[in-house]
Amino acid sequence: MEDDVKRLMEKIQSLKKGEADLSRDEDLSIGIMNLISLEEHSYFTAMKTGNRKYLEMMNSIRELRKKLLKKIVQNPEGEEWCISKHLLAASMRLIETGTKEQARGRAEDAELMFNSAFHLYTLFFAINMKLVDKDELRNEPSQKSLSRFSAIVKKLVDCCKE
Repeated sequence: MEDDVKRLMEKIQSLKKGEADLSRDEDLSIGIMNLISLEEHSYFTAMKTGNRKYLEMMNSIRELRKKLLKKIVQNPEGEEWCISKHLLAASMRLIETGTKEQARGRAEDAELMFNSAFHLYTLFFAINMKLVDKDELRNEPSQKSLSRFSAIVKKLVDCCKE
């Protein structure tokens, strides 16, 4: 795993300034997660209220989300675009579920949700940084693969770097 990190760091350092800004991508991915949630809330609000303006708002939010997702998901192969979107959506929902479990005093359940969310989030970056082998995408990612991706992304992505 340490070799993977070294190889990736060398690759990233060899890129032209501005080509790889993982701090920006982490911030952007969190923004995209929230846009996905806004799409969902707009839909449910439209259905609950019968007010079609929320569907129009949902469409505007969707267009912005697509535009921003293109900044991270570049040249997707096969289903990578949808996989990426759903990884972010699932990660966001698991974080929210973990927060609710934590508030209820269910620390063990919260930890499961938070760990699952982080594994999905790091899989998003593993796919979009081309760290994942195509064969690993065809099959369900193993716990070993998810842990490897998480360890690599923890070292590479730091939103606090300016």
